[in-house]
Parts: sequence; C-alpha cells; structure tokens
Amino acid sequence: MASMQRAFAQKLSKYHASDVRKNVATHQISNKSDTGSVCSSSVNISISDLVEPIDYEDFLMQHYSLLCRDPLRGVLDFPPQDLKIKIIERKLRTLEHIVPKESIGTLPLYVQQCVDSFTRPWKVVEFAHRHQSSSCCVRERVDKGALSPMSQQEFEIDKDFVSFDDTLTYRSDSCTPSSRQSIASLSSVSTCTDTLTPRSSWASFDLRSSVNDPLIPGLLDRIAPETIDQANENRRSDDRHDALLSLYPDSDTEDAVERRLPAEMPIEHLGNRFMVKCLQLKLELEVEPIFASMAIYDAKEKKKLSENFYFDMNSENLKRMLATHVPYSDISSQSRTAVFEVTNPSNDLFLVIRLEKVLQGDIKDSVEPYLKDDKDKYRDKAKSNAADYCERLGKYRMPFAWTGIYLTNIFNGENGDKDERDSLTTASSSNSLDRKSSTSSFDQLRKRASDMGTLTRRGSLERRQEKRRSWSPDDFANSIETFRPIAITVSSFFKQEGDKMKDEDLYKFLPELKRPGAVTKKYKCIPGSIKLEICPCPEEVKCALTPELAKLDPYPDEKTRPIKEILEFPAIPLMQPHYFYRNLLLINCKELNFAARAGSARNIAVRVQLMSGEKQSDALMAIFAKSSCPEFTSEAYTAVNYHNKCPSFYDELKIALPANLKQNHHLFFTVYHVSCQKKPQEVQTTVETPIGYTWIPILQDGKLNVGEFTLPVMVEEPPENYSFIPPDVQLPGTKWLDNHRPVFALTIDAVTSVHTLNPYLDKFITLCEYLETRKVPPRIGEGNMEKEMKKALLDIQQSDIEPLVKHLPVIMDKLLELLVTTYKVSGQVLSLAPTVFETLISISQKLTVLQDEVALDNFGRHLLLSTYIQYQAFIPHPMNAKMRMTSSKSGEGFNK
Repeated sequence: MASMQRAFAQKLSKYHASDVRKNVATHQISNKSDTGSVCSSSVNISISDLVEPIDYEDFLMQHYSLLCRDPLRGVLDFPPQDLKIKIIERKLRTLEHIVPKESIGTLPLYVQQCVDSFTRPWKVVEFAHRHQSSSCCVRERVDKGALSPMSQQEFEIDKDFVSFDDTLTYRSDSCTPSSRQSIASLSSVSTCTDTLTPRSSWASFDLRSSVNDPLIPGLLDRIAPETIDQANENRRSDDRHDALLSLYPDSDTEDAVERRLPAEMPIEHLGNRFMVKCLQLKLELEVEPIFASMAIYDAKEKKKLSENFYFDMNSENLKRMLATHVPYSDISSQSRTAVFEVTNPSNDLFLVIRLEKVLQGDIKDSVEPYLKDDKDKYRDKAKSNAADYCERLGKYRMPFAWTGIYLTNIFNGENGDKDERDSLTTASSSNSLDRKSSTSSFDQLRKRASDMGTLTRRGSLERRQEKRRSWSPDDFANSIETFRPIAITVSSFFKQEGDKMKDEDLYKFLPELKRPGAVTKKYKCIPGSIKLEICPCPEEVKCALTPELAKLDPYPDEKTRPIKEILEFPAIPLMQPHYFYRNLLLINCKELNFAARAGSARNIAVRVQLMSGEKQSDALMAIFAKSSCPEFTSEAYTAVNYHNKCPSFYDELKIALPANLKQNHHLFFTVYHVSCQKKPQEVQTTVETPIGYTWIPILQDGKLNVGEFTLPVMVEEPPENYSFIPPDVQLPGTKWLDNHRPVFALTIDAVTSVHTLNPYLDKFITLCEYLETRKVPPRIGEGNMEKEMKKALLDIQQSDIEPLVKHLPVIMDKLLELLVTTYKVSGQVLSLAPTVFETLISISQKLTVLQDEVALDNFGRHLLLSTYIQYQAFIPHPMNAKMRMTSSKSGEGFNK
C-alpha cells in the first residue's frame, strides 16, 4: 500500500504543479497589463490560495476514462481480494448468551439492537496486503520463516514446579521415587511435601539419597581437532536464524506514515479476582438461625466496592424453624463461596461481615443470652423464645452483629514475615488476624545464610515501613492474584448498635480494625467464630453463577452447591464497552423519619415491590432473594430497628429489570409497624400494620430514574392511577405525613448495558428510533426533524466519556448507518452526512485524548475505525463513491 500511495501522490503532483504554473503565469500577465513592469519580489503567491484541495470522489469521476488507460491504474483500484472477512464466534464465559426473558420481537427497537450487538459473532476484517503498507514494521515484511520463534532458555529456578491442590498443601510435581531429595531437613528422611526444591535439581544437596548421574559416552575418546572443529561448525549452523538483524528497530522509522496496530479481539472485563469460602459460622449459643452477608468496603475512599453476598451456615434443624415462612430453597441460594472482583484496589480494603437474626425485640435483650457466662442455664429458655418468634415473625430480620477483616494484610502478607508463614495459616484471636506461622527447615537454613551475609539485620517493622512507602496500586493488584491461600478464624463479633447502622458509622470503625487489641476493649463482643478460606480465584471455576444467576461454563453438576460471582462497584469508572446483556437495579434504603406520626410507629419495616400495575397481583417476581430461599421474590423487607421512629437502614436490594419497561412500572414502598409482643388472636389479627405508602416511577420522561431521592409518605392507600403521578405532587383529597414533607431517603443505582444514563445519548437514540420507525411525534414535527437530529448529533460531543465508551458499539452502529443511509421525512431528504462525519471525528478525538490520560482496555489503543472494526465489518469502499453519490442525489437509501 505504501508503494501505491507514493505512485498515486506522484501522479497527483503533476496536476498540482501544472495548476500552479498556469496560475502563476496568468497572475504575472495580469500584473504586467496593470503596472507595465513587474519585479520578482512583488510576486507573493500562496499555494494554498491557488490550489484547492482535490475531492477524491470527484477526481475519480472526472478522470475515470483517462485513468483506465493509465498503466498505473492499479494505484487507484484496490487490489483483488484485498479484504478478507472472517466470522468468529464470540467467546462466552456462560453456557449460553444472557438475553432478556421476554420475547425479543416484543422489545423496543433499541433493546433489540443491544441484544443483537451482544450476541452476534465477530466480523473480523483482514487486509491481505497490509504487510505492504506503511503501518507495518519492516520486520513484519520479511520472510515469516526467518522470524520463527526463537527457542527460549529455561532455568530450573524459573520453572513453576509447585502446584496447589484442593487440600491447600504444597506438593512438588517432580516427586518421583527415583529422584533426589532436597534438604527440607538435615536428616536423610524427608517428605515430598516439605521440600521447596524439586528433586533431581542442581540445587539439591541431599547427596546421601541421590542417584548417580549416567556416564557421558565417548568423553575420554581421542578425537582429531579437525573433527571437533567441523562438528562445532555444523552445530552452530543448525537452527540458525537467517534474519537476526530484523529484530532491531526499523531503519525507516522516520519515513513511516502511520503506526496502526491491528485491533485486538474484545473480551469481557475481569478485574483482580479472589475467592472467599465460608467454612464455619458458629456461636457459643446455637438456639436460632443466623443469617450472614459479606461485602468489600474501601475505608480510604469511603465506598462500597461490591454487592452483598448472602450465605447460610445454619444446620437443618435451625432451618426447619422457618418452615412456615420459607416453603423451599433453590440451589442457587445455597452458595457458601463467593468470587469477589477488585479492579482498582486501594490499601484500605475490608471484608465486612454482618449477622442478622429473626426479629425478637430490643437488640440489647436479644443479645444478652449470648453474653452470659453460664449459657447452658439460659439455653432452654432462649431456644423456646426463639422458636416462638420464628413462628410469628419469621420473615422479619433485625441487626445482630458484625465484624471486619483487613484484606490488605492478607494480600500483602504483612501478618508476620512473608518467608516464615505456612501456606495454610489460622488466625484465632479476639477479632484479630494474628497468624500462627510455621517454617520448614529449608526456610530456616536459608534465613540463617542470609543473616550471616550481613552485619545487621533489618527488623520486621523496618521492612513493613519500607513496603508501605513503596506501595503502588499495580503491585497490590498483582498481589491479589498471587498471594498464598489462607484460612482465617475470627473468634468474636461486635454487637450491632441500633443507632450506628449507617455506612458513615462503619467507615469510622473500619480503620480501628488495624489495631484489634484496642478495638476489642472498646466495643462489646459476642462470643462466636467464623472460619473463612481466602485464596486467588483460579482461571476455571466449576459450578459458578454470574450476578444474574447465569451458569458459567463448565457447570457439570446441577445439584452441587454453586459458587457466586459478586457484582463489583468500581471505585474508578471502567473505560470498557459492555460485552453482554445486563439490566439490574440496586435499591439502598437509607433513613425514615416517622417522628411526626402519633401512635404505634416504632418497630418499622419497609416492604419494597416492583410493580407493573397498581394491584398487588401486579408485583413482579424480579427481586433477588437472599439465602436458603427461592431465588426470586415479589417483595423484600428491610431490617427492623426496634422502638425507633427514625430508623436507619443498611439493606441493599437487587432487582432484575424487565427489558420492556413502560410508564406504569414503578417501585412501591409500604411502611409497616411490626408488633413484637404476642397478643391474643382476637386482639391482634396480624403482626404488621401498614402506616404509610410511597412510590417512585422507574421511568422519567422515558429515561431510567436513578439517583438519590427523598420521598414524602402518604398515610392512606394511594388513589387510582397513582403510578403515573410522582409522589412529590400533592394530590387533592390525600393525606400525607408531616404535611407532605420528604421523610424517606433512598438511593437507586443501575448496572445496565441497555440504558445509557446520559441525556445526550438518550436523546440521540430516541431520535434514531423515530427515523427508523418513521414515527415522528407531533411535539417535534416532521419539518424540525433534521434540525433536531443535527443538534442531537452535535450534543454527543458533550456527553461524558464513560457512558460513551460503554455504549460505543451500538452508538457507532447508528452513526455509520446514518452516514450511508438516506432518510426522507415528508418527501424531503435529510442531509445528515456532514454532521455525522463531524461527530465521528469528535468521538475519535475524545478517545485519543482519553488514551493519553488513562489506560483503556482494548479500545484506547486504537483509533476510531480500528475500534469499530472490532464490532462490525461494514466499511464503505472508496470505489463505491459513484454509487453513494448517485443514491444521495436520487434520494434512495441503501438497504440496511
């Protein structure tokens, strides 16, 4: 391609030079006629003023017949079979594509396009003559045989001779009966599990149990020097590379026109992953079921980095206490192992574990039996009370206890010397992570040898301080995937205080966990233990589920307790396009102020429902359940803070949004007063009494309604057609709490690959749908459609970079379709191509600037067209210019 370009440039330069000479001569003649004499210094002609840029398509049409007779016509035509298009199936981690549950044909047009973008195979465009272009390095043009991979030297110290099996014990792959033993001990007897050096290694010194090396044949034979020289020369010529100089930098780097790397195949983003397995959860007083959850928090950034993982470690006898409220449990809700993901780790990561129990009343009274020294004395009474509460209030929860684990120490190995701890270490102290270390004799011998080589030995405190000073996110990210697996036992839990349930209170406690001794003296602890196994996540995880409960490949056994991947909330936005369909809504209830209501409003629980109508039968089974229950439910309750009219909540609810959202979809909240005291049936017919209602539409002006909200609460049931009116509008004849003041605070977040959550992109997508469906709303008008479309195209440049990158495949599909398709509205052809091209250039510039600022995954390394080639194999051929211009003049668009 480089030679073609140079030949074409030379041919065009003839036309440029002739035009310049002609214009200069004309200018001189005109000056002579005017002035009579011309000095050479008086002529100041700018080339840019005389030569207009040549339009490539117009030039081809005007000189096509002349160029066809030109011997260099090949420079204007693309070589035959220059483009090759390959169809490559998309790599999936799941057994099948994740698609909406609804029928694809019934979904909105844009949702159908998103699903098609996430499920269609890749079309890869390859240029057969790319190696002739200036974008290809010199060493790529030489014979491929000359650049065959050179043999890489291997050394035993670089070999990965240690494998890690399911029993968490190190074993050598090279342990054979005939191989030598390394000095795991000074005795002649050593086991294969104690050695850190493979047998038959040059580093092995256990000579008493070693095997003699075989004799070298012909070592002492007399051979003529000429024969040896000839043999050495023949050996040097064997497998000798003929083009070693091609490994040096290109000699024509300065003459290079472009440097475009081939586009990489898009892949699903996976951050730094590690696995947490709950082995045991036990309290000293086991009389009732305990419900546990865990999540990752960043105390430095004060941000939650993952969704909640709910797990149940109760025995079957304790689970049967809730049989009247939980009819069955799906296998997907019985997981006890989670895979967490941290893309941008900090040095203040904590794994927070919360415990809940069935609602029983005041937290102080319910915790008191667990704090007694003589627990056997109170065991029978506590068990009887727990059985009664489980029967009446089994679907309500109350906060019980919590604890936290400082993950940074685990990843960095700072709990003791890194060389002195075993691969499986147990921490068993009052809510601390002090590890019991065990060392092999080989480690001790190596440490002694290093000590003898120095006059003074740096202490562990000095080494830790140096490590903290040299901390970097990249090194810490690598440590997440390479740290040694460890089993941790936390032997106590902090009592949950009713007035300290906010995340802000949690962020104050977490830094204190770095000093476990002081924390246990400051806060009241509940005796108990939880044993966790933390290890790097292997590349292949069997029987695993995604956050949407989709099955990952491989999934060999349907009855095996699954492993759950936990949804990540990145601290820094991920500049990675969406790879698959995901449409989740996360609801976090924060605070509720019922101080203005008189009467019974103390034990408050909030029920959350996703409604498709206004009847209770319209509640959708779309809320992800917690543990040991059906995987989806139509309603979820917040935890109850006993005798508190202004409760705080920490509950997090995850909802699978319908793909076909409509204006009547809304979240409905019902506030209940829950009666904890047992009363006769004729006095108290139900344990819950509704005391307030509020709601919020899912869509606002056709867009997903997310953010922080503070809603008023209605004290009576809402009237008909309430779902179409936001609650901040005070309807006549309705009664509201505290004179319609906002009293209920919550946060709604969306993790979706369908909704852009950006007003500029949403407007552009909506207008494109109007064009494609040929339905222009009256509020816009057909006459203003071109103006509105151009404005929407230019507004794309103002959109945030994060949603633009995330939805780039679908946005690019629409832009290129607008570029090559002619639309008519009321018989008038819309002229959108110049504006579309300007938008393409703007997006390319934003991606290039972003590439210089941050490291992009796959996309940041390529320009706009290279990026788009990864997703679609449609590139307008330059020789189709005549066809395109004809179609634009006639008003006929291409077939899509």
